[in-house]
Amino acid sequence: MNLLEMNHVRKSFDNLEVIKDISLCVGEGEIVSIIGPSGSGKSTLLRCATMLETMDTGELIYLGEKAAWTDASGKIVYAPKKKLKQIQSCYGLVFQSFNLFPHFSVLRNVMDAPVTVQKREKEEARRAALELLKRMGLEDKADAYPCQLSGGQCQRVAIARALALNPQILFFDEPTSALDPELTGEVLKVIKSLADLHIAMVIVTHEMAFAKDISDRVIFMAEGLIVEEGRPEQVFSSNNERTRSFLGRYGSMLTQG
Repeated sequence: MNLLEMNHVRKSFDNLEVIKDISLCVGEGEIVSIIGPSGSGKSTLLRCATMLETMDTGELIYLGEKAAWTDASGKIVYAPKKKLKQIQSCYGLVFQSFNLFPHFSVLRNVMDAPVTVQKREKEEARRAALELLKRMGLEDKADAYPCQLSGGQCQRVAIARALALNPQILFFDEPTSALDPELTGEVLKVIKSLADLHIAMVIVTHEMAFAKDISDRVIFMAEGLIVEEGRPEQVFSSNNERTRSFLGRYGSMLTQG
């Protein structure tokens, strides 16, 4: 069964159509990378999938449950709040700018949502949070605050925080774009290490070698449309002119990757 389905999604800001009739699905444990030039609608698509943006029209389905759909009059309708809360518990989101609580310690950042949102026992949430921090190589930073960490460490805390909710699908919105090149590698390494958890991942990224290496499927977007999708070897050796033009800029990196 598909974890996520998006059907005929459209989204405009004022008179600019940013998402133009996009449909996609993500299966259990599948890793999907979304690539494309800046301004192609990748992050907006992710924000529509995670309901941070309201779609104009289309259908959004998680685990067979409709989160949003277009009614007979052509207007978008979202499921009732209680239903949406239930649906939202099946995914997590890692932002490019970390979005950590600056006044919370690293440990509290990770265990806060399981306690306040999922109503889990504090001690159980603490144990799970410490285990996740260990997985991220940050067990010695549990009592530190975000301002005391590097950008790479902050992003690893953000990943631990998203994992703490036990999601079935994890969204990454350009997780390395706010990082210096030397910190990018450490975060990509952590994301790669999550593959053994068999969590589905949707990753918007400009890191082409990484996308080629980690993905089960790659989606290439341009100007609000999916131009091409397929297995990494298909997309990265594509004959499509638009795809080749975009990937040509990353030639040397892909060879190294």
